[in-house]
Amino acid sequence: MSISNRNLRDEIREYWSDRAATFDNDPGHRIDDGAEMAAWEALFHRHLGDAEGRTLLDLASGTGEIARLCLRLGFQVTGLDWSEPMLERARAKLPGVTFLQADAERTMLPDECMDVIVTRHLVWTLVDPAAAFAEWFRVLRPGGNLLLVDGDFVSRNWLGRVIQLFLPQNSNGAVAFHGARHRDILARVHFNKGARAEAVAQMLQAAGFDRITTDRRMAPIHRAQAAQLGWRKSLLRRSEHRYAISAIRPVSS
Repeated sequence: MSISNRNLRDEIREYWSDRAATFDNDPGHRIDDGAEMAAWEALFHRHLGDAEGRTLLDLASGTGEIARLCLRLGFQVTGLDWSEPMLERARAKLPGVTFLQADAERTMLPDECMDVIVTRHLVWTLVDPAAAFAEWFRVLRPGGNLLLVDGDFVSRNWLGRVIQLFLPQNSNGAVAFHGARHRDILARVHFNKGARAEAVAQMLQAAGFDRITTDRRMAPIHRAQAAQLGWRKSLLRRSEHRYAISAIRPVSS
């Protein structure tokens, strides 16, 4: 690993640590109970089926919103995040769930210890996605499920570019500072041109995963978030290349 990559990982951890205190204030991070939670539950059930008490690892668990969702579905949940301030909030929210501090690209977990791995909005931040996918393959039991929810938050189609022109500019200094840090980090990660579903699926196949399915049926979630986002940001979100990708670790691998 190069020095620049090690420093970039540190910057990513520090960036999310600094965002932890207000993370749940942002629509799209917090999952509201009611219609939005129901939409997320439907997406996860569509790809994972009934929980049946299976063990589940929530990678880059943040403040625990996806862990909370998976716990509601009946999984035995473990969360993992590299940011201690994020973990503090997750542990306070879900005291019965085990949350571990580690890098999602190097989990330090035993081989074949989880039935399911899920992530939300992690893949686009990965420094070395090929190594990360190999790590997740190792941690999953044969026949285990992987579910990624992510998107291309860099490139815009024509509608997205038009909508962005009419979004109000935030004059808050702290928000502007975080935005500049976000752009600087994004320019240096692997998917700096955008995490397109096709590229992610190809890398998962190269890592050994099978039965890879891309699902772009995110409209129920976007509709449920619309009241919180406002019509401009809601339209922008719907114009983005967002997706869920599910995959299986083959039984014979």
